[in-house]
Amino acid sequence: MRRAAVALAASAMAVSLAACGSADEADGGSDSTKSSAAKGDDIKVGLLLPENQTARYEKFDRPLIEKKIKELTNGKATIDYNNAKQDANLQAQQVDTMITNKVDVLIVDAVDAKAIKNSVQKAVDAGIKVVAYDRLAEGPISAYTSFDNVQVGKTQGEALLEALGDKAKSGQIVMMNGSVTDPNAAQFKEGAHSVLDGKVKIGKEYDTKEWKPENANSNMEAAISALGKNNIVGVYSANDGMAGGIITALKAAGIGNIPVTGQDAELAAVQRIVAGEQFMSVYKPYAPEADAAAEMAVALAKGEDLSSIAKDKVSSGSAKDVPSVLVDVTSLTKDNINDTVIKDGVYTAAEICTGKYKAACDKLGIK
Repeated sequence: MRRAAVALAASAMAVSLAACGSADEADGGSDSTKSSAAKGDDIKVGLLLPENQTARYEKFDRPLIEKKIKELTNGKATIDYNNAKQDANLQAQQVDTMITNKVDVLIVDAVDAKAIKNSVQKAVDAGIKVVAYDRLAEGPISAYTSFDNVQVGKTQGEALLEALGDKAKSGQIVMMNGSVTDPNAAQFKEGAHSVLDGKVKIGKEYDTKEWKPENANSNMEAAISALGKNNIVGVYSANDGMAGGIITALKAAGIGNIPVTGQDAELAAVQRIVAGEQFMSVYKPYAPEADAAAEMAVALAKGEDLSSIAKDKVSSGSAKDVPSVLVDVTSLTKDNINDTVIKDGVYTAAEICTGKYKAACDKLGIK
């Protein structure tokens, strides 16, 4: 993770140097480059995030992206922000507003990766470059950054197998996947199945509408009713929010001490890990992803090349070989909380070890 952050920091320097060069050499560039270069740091960036139920978007993604954009533009950039609150139609309206407001570049984390396609096309037709953030949006996007989503699923699956040990085939597991409107959910599922298939018996599997914890809770209650509470040995949960809903259902049914996975290292999930209620989460360092989005957006707004920033290529159903930055992930368990979320400044020990969690934190040496 540290190497990724250093590489991105170096990329930011390259972007800054390239910006100086483009201003000096504007006469030799394309018309779009001349226009952007003449504008310098005074750019307008649109930022659209998908929902506010998952803690990460408002607590980490938004402030990190905005901070990096300001750093890259000497505080001169204007950032127009909105959150779609899990409503694809609202997000389409928000894209229209960004077009009306004449942003120079748009960073969008799509509620529905397919439904956003027409909006992406409208933005591009208006001369606005689009950076797909965290989810691979359909349409003529110019750049993409996310985590290796198949690897996320593999990491979750491997952790669940580790937790189950010789109990892996003694009962059944429940798989609680994410929303079908999110292409990342399909990749998480793919990665998890590649690890779990043939090594566990999957009793029930769900695609959870809108990633909502309450929907995961209802699905888990149905799984318990169908399988019997004594036959479930573990739960694959694609993210932490759903894990919370799942664990509530398990407790209500009198089921305890079975491993549950997660993703996003939400504070509540870290506390559940400390307490032994959730086995793991996938820690995704948001700063490298946010920095990459900001760097690519600023470069595109200024008409600059992305080759010094984006070393990967990703293809969607409507765009091929999109310049991309993919960030590594880490399995977060009770054994490495100090070395991950605390070391990276995501949370302090005081934030994690409140009230009923203090004794467990002391036992684990969390400080």
